[in-house]
Amino acid sequence: MPFEEARDSSNRRRRCIDHTVRKFGVSERLACRVLGQHRSTQRKAPKGRADDAALTADIIELATRYGRYGYRRIAALLRDAGWLVNVKRVERIWRQEGLKVPARQPKKGRLWSNDGSCVRLRPERPNHVWYYDFVEGRTHNGRKFRMLNLIDQFTRECLAIRIDRKLKSTDVIDVLSELFILHGVPGHIRTKFRGSAIDPVSMARRTVRSSSPRRCATGSRR
Repeated sequence: MPFEEARDSSNRRRRCIDHTVRKFGVSERLACRVLGQHRSTQRKAPKGRADDAALTADIIELATRYGRYGYRRIAALLRDAGWLVNVKRVERIWRQEGLKVPARQPKKGRLWSNDGSCVRLRPERPNHVWYYDFVEGRTHNGRKFRMLNLIDQFTRECLAIRIDRKLKSTDVIDVLSELFILHGVPGHIRTKFRGSAIDPVSMARRTVRSSSPRRCATGSRR
């Protein structure tokens, strides 16, 4: 287990043991044995580094000045400024302070005509325009996970959510194939990764081809 995760786990157990002792009136020895915390670890007060306060202030200042920079770019700027700090320490302080890069505003989907003009794609009825996007997050142990969200833009109903550590194009096809069976083929499918509407008929054909079993033809020599 990495050092940062081990320290965070010890801190969580320390708070849990203190809460258990206060609420249930059990001894610290019993609470430590049940929750798997060594008594010396429980009694030893965590001490941060002497320069944590100054480093945190510099990280917040750089994050405020460069709003589109993440913790990796901030760590590089800190090293350029003379700090001897690695990315993991900057990431820990970044999470403790609740810093995050603001999400970019997605481009509005448009329909392009043959003459080069475009019109804004506006949903007019249920099952007219679907939109799907990916959202990324982290679990308590720091591991990433992704969510595939698909909504009907007219009713604002969430049609499907798929969560996994990794999501591939085959997962998108599986979700769309299930929704095509339940709701039918929509008029348009939008996604910010394409920048324009996707033809749902061709998508349905690709879905059928990818989901149908392949047949292997065998021949014999005469």
